[in-house]
Amino acid sequence: MEVRGDVRPTAADRLLEETRTIAAQSNGVMSTGRWAWEWSKSIVIAFGLFLLIRSFLVEAFRIPTGSMENTLLVGDFLLVNKAIYGTRLPLTDVRLPGFAAPRRGDVLVFVPPHDPGKNYVKRLVGVAGDTLSMRDKVLFLNGRAVHEPYARHSDPNDLHAPQMIWQCAHRPVSAGGRCWPARDNWGPVVVPADHYMVLGDNRDDSEDSRYWGFVERDAIRGRPLLVYYSFDPRIAEPLPWLTGIRWARMGEAVH
Repeated sequence: MEVRGDVRPTAADRLLEETRTIAAQSNGVMSTGRWAWEWSKSIVIAFGLFLLIRSFLVEAFRIPTGSMENTLLVGDFLLVNKAIYGTRLPLTDVRLPGFAAPRRGDVLVFVPPHDPGKNYVKRLVGVAGDTLSMRDKVLFLNGRAVHEPYARHSDPNDLHAPQMIWQCAHRPVSAGGRCWPARDNWGPVVVPADHYMVLGDNRDDSEDSRYWGFVERDAIRGRPLLVYYSFDPRIAEPLPWLTGIRWARMGEAVH
């Protein structure tokens, strides 16, 4: 017997239809406009996260000179912690608070006073109020010789540079005699408030505070965490960034 009447879709029929629709979309049935929007949204989010991390947390830097050898080598690529000392909000003068203050012995990334377009990497040797001097390549802090196992000396001679005369304006009142600073014999000088004195570990081949003065607190960019990539750019083989990789330095912490 044939039964006639209304045939209405059941719940199972509706579920089957929805499943077919989703499967069709996953197989590529998507409008060009929606596809472009989804990709654009992903790119904008990724770029925003990149800017956020680079501005406030971690940034990559490359070592171009040998002033920090053997601690850091030419061709080292560093990840730098920008949050530890506080970082500046982009396009403003507002500086966020940090987690720690720079300490003697820290390796710092900073903007030097004489060349604001570059970033330098040196070791902090003096904070505000410290009295520093050097005698025959030995660094003295508040009258005592500093043990510096990281310091490297390669030139037995001394060197006088005319720009070092800036030190004479920062001598303590008690200092007497002639002011004639040189690379290996200088001081004493007193570090002013909100400033730091920095030196390269490769002492005889480093342009540092001895030459151009103290570093302001606001000029500090951060502290290197580790070497994430390194290659020797001086090797004669082609493509040194591939053939001259220093595998042993990858992931090495900076001290």
